[in-house]
Amino acid sequence: MKIALLGYGKMGKMIEQIALSRGHEIVLKVDANDKEYDIALADVAIDFSIPTSAFNNITNCFKNNVPVISGTTGWLDQYKEAVDICSANNGAFIYASNFSLGVNVFFQLNEYLAKLMKNLSQYNVSMEEIHHTQKLDAPSGTAITLAEGIINNTSLSGWKLDKADANEVPIVAKRIVNVPGTHTVSYQSEVDSIDITHTAHNREGFALGAVIAAEWIIGKHGVFSMKDVLNIG
Repeated sequence: MKIALLGYGKMGKMIEQIALSRGHEIVLKVDANDKEYDIALADVAIDFSIPTSAFNNITNCFKNNVPVISGTTGWLDQYKEAVDICSANNGAFIYASNFSLGVNVFFQLNEYLAKLMKNLSQYNVSMEEIHHTQKLDAPSGTAITLAEGIINNTSLSGWKLDKADANEVPIVAKRIVNVPGTHTVSYQSEVDSIDITHTAHNREGFALGAVIAAEWIIGKHGVFSMKDVLNIG
């Protein structure tokens, strides 16, 4: 499989290592300043770029019949437009806030727990996420996905960073050196607490999941998620 890496930072380099170890070839390494490149050289593109580049990277793939996997956050105000362009070009697309296989199981666990807690009004839900100091967005895309999983399965109407209203999920975002990512969802009452936590030990899990998604999407058309890749949910 010939892979284009759209974004060649720490994640791009880790994806390169994983892809090569699984017998794939890297045919393009595109940084933010690279404007001219032939995406058609690739069988599939993996986008871990920056928010200002992601939309153009992704839609360029659609227009050149190259399926694309994206883990870039901070551009999702243009997500629907990207999906429309994907459909118009009969393309293939997976966006995930987190490609870690364990995190995607955690997403399902979070939704199931939210359903169980829905009618237990004595519990208040909150979330904490911790990442390395180089992470640009807060809260993390993973935290937002977790919050949406709670909102979609309860009567809560939104989320907010730090102090939230009674009908919102409060998210605390911390930035600490050399922390790949920790997410904790807590339900607290006066008598007890229920916590679920996912702790990443390194970035390798994110990279492996992205490569597995790229392997899976070859030959397909449509907009998919990691639930489809892992056949869960």
